[in-house]
Amino acid sequence: MADKNGPDGTGETGPGKQRQVDIRDEDLERRRRDLEASLATRRPDRLEGKDDAKAGSAAGYGQALKLSSEFIAGIVVGAGIGWIIDRLAGTSPWGLIVFLLLGFGAGVLNVLRSAGLMAEFGQGDKTRDPKE
Repeated sequence: MADKNGPDGTGETGPGKQRQVDIRDEDLERRRRDLEASLATRRPDRLEGKDDAKAGSAAGYGQALKLSSEFIAGIVVGAGIGWIIDRLAGTSPWGLIVFLLLGFGAGVLNVLRSAGLMAEFGQGDKTRDPKE
């Protein structure tokens, strides 16, 4: 044991000359082509789907514009109704404040309905178990 001073007991600190694998560029190139072919068969939509990403982002922008316009419309309509009531009834800031808050609530409700996170009016969740 005293004469063997290497980590694996051979007296050498690195891989020996017999263990060194001779990998050639042709072999690596062949393996790379095989891997590319295997990946291409498993994910064919990745190569053709470059235009779909742009269409998906445009649809996302359209959805964001729709949701934001519904939210802002609810607030504007509520503020408008409150302002008109203030002018007709003479209740200076209170009609505007109350209907502005109601418009804000209506805008949030419209956004939730439009996004599909809440059921439409009169269409409750009919799949609910009555035992719950």
